[in-house]
Amino acid sequence: MTDDVRIAIIGLGSMGSAHARAFQEGRIPGARLAAVCDADPARSAAFPGIPAFTDHRDLVAARAADAVVIATPHPFHAQIGVDTLDGGIHTLVEKPLAVHVADARRLVEAHERRPDLAFALMVNQRTDPRYRTLKRLLADGELGPVHRISWTITDWFRTDAYYRSGGWRATWAGEGGGVLVNQCPHQLDLWCWLFGRPDRVRAHCALGRWHDIEVEDACTAFLEQPGGATGVFITTTGEAPGTNRLEVATDRGRVVVDDDGIVWHRTERGVIETLRKAPGPFDAPAVEEVRIPVQGWGGQHEEILANFVAAIRRGEPLIGPGEDGLAAVEMGNAMLLSSLWDRTLSLPLDPGPVEAAYAELARTSRPRSAAAAGGVIDLRGSFGTRRTEA
Repeated sequence: MTDDVRIAIIGLGSMGSAHARAFQEGRIPGARLAAVCDADPARSAAFPGIPAFTDHRDLVAARAADAVVIATPHPFHAQIGVDTLDGGIHTLVEKPLAVHVADARRLVEAHERRPDLAFALMVNQRTDPRYRTLKRLLADGELGPVHRISWTITDWFRTDAYYRSGGWRATWAGEGGGVLVNQCPHQLDLWCWLFGRPDRVRAHCALGRWHDIEVEDACTAFLEQPGGATGVFITTTGEAPGTNRLEVATDRGRVVVDDDGIVWHRTERGVIETLRKAPGPFDAPAVEEVRIPVQGWGGQHEEILANFVAAIRRGEPLIGPGEDGLAAVEMGNAMLLSSLWDRTLSLPLDPGPVEAAYAELARTSRPRSAAAAGGVIDLRGSFGTRRTEA
């Protein structure tokens, strides 16, 4: 392909508008903003001279673009993506791929019908040099087998004003969930990318724990990984100052990834070899501290957009193939439903009950003002039973 890729942005909220400006201002090589689409014409008016649509189906029918970036509220990602792929349009979906695994599978199946098209997911944290370095260390075998993973990601602090900023936010019907579907898809994706999708999940999610909302704003999950490693995942939007700390215990020591970079406390010999063969009862392996330098935060959103265009033009491998998003959606679904159903869940999930559960949540979705500010809304065993605690 020699001509610029014609890009359309579907959904012109904060992220969609940012993506549109990146193309409009020429920051993404080989592409140009050809169309915008939003149900609210006032948002499209911010891009004068650009063909505008209020329905994505009209955009597809008009063949107004070669490729689209979908940045609508989460519950619309899957159906719009199915329509654009079926319409022969290269498709990039903002995170998450879908609210629940049944819709995510429908989107993946749409790409299976059109494998000639580029199908990508906005997993911009994969461009962060810290996680790229950890990925390489794991893939090269330098760390040995992973024994334990602990990720505390609590620097997502949000105020009630944030949740009031859009009528779709923090509702089952409008957003499909809370911190697990809005903020943490980044870490859910990285977890699956680095360590593989969990086999079993047991979690507790607090609904409206800190905010006047009906969805989860705190979650603590215990995870069992392929190969026997265990993990803990903790997140919330109600903690300040919060932290973002990933700790990985392996056979060759402990790796910590946080805002300061990467520190590897590397053991002189393998942990398992030492505990099997050391003669003394307390003969722990010698440890060397290795600080791994990394700079910056990577190309983030614009690198993903440029990679998407390069995949269309030159067939370059995608940083975030759309199919990869299925594992992260399933992991988040398992956390929420493990809490709601009060039991450990094995993955892969049966998409039928998952879809029914999310449909019931959306059906009973209520105005945010009805939630008890600062209280805990706990759903267990049956969606028909609600218990509110002060």
